[in-house]
Amino acid sequence: MSLVKSKKRVADHGEVFTPQWMVEAMLDLVKAETERIDARFLEPACGSGNFLVAVLRRKLAAVEMRYGRSQFERRQFALLALMSLYGIELLADNIAECRANLLDTLVEAQDLDESDDLYRAASHVLNYNLVHGDALAMHTIAGEPITFAEWGYLGKGKFQRRDFRLDVLTQSAAFSAKDSLFAHVNKHELFTPIQTYPPVTLRDLAAAANTNLLQSP
Repeated sequence: MSLVKSKKRVADHGEVFTPQWMVEAMLDLVKAETERIDARFLEPACGSGNFLVAVLRRKLAAVEMRYGRSQFERRQFALLALMSLYGIELLADNIAECRANLLDTLVEAQDLDESDDLYRAASHVLNYNLVHGDALAMHTIAGEPITFAEWGYLGKGKFQRRDFRLDVLTQSAAFSAKDSLFAHVNKHELFTPIQTYPPVTLRDLAAAANTNLLQSP
């Protein structure tokens, strides 16, 4: 794999891709987390997804090991593994490639086709979890504040989405510092979702991929 797409992109954006061996070595430093299905990862300059794809493969291997005997649980937790991955990327072609690469990884692991509800649900989730924007400025390419969907699995095939603004979440270190102005404030008082959605099923998410009309209460 080439580590650069063009010299111009290196000069304009500092774009250099991380080689696969280095990706794996870095992920081995947090091996337990990469194998925890619901552990969340954010790559603020995700490129075409080298790190996120590698994490997803590890998570999907954990899904297979723990839930491989139950097709229902296997599919639910495979979707949860995907839901736990987030990325921000400034370049449009990279974010499109990242979405495609993560989806292809899930397709290969779960033997899906485009008509499968899991395929369509995953496409819907990736549209929210992988953001075309500027991680340093913390806004989308359209200039809006970056918002991420936190997906939680409630059990029995039910998922719930809560939306949080990235610029608020990144203040966590300051809030938790011992002598911080906010040290006396509980985190749940600070990190309030800007929107909470009703529980949905995998099939609901698949339908939302077509209609994009999934509404909050």
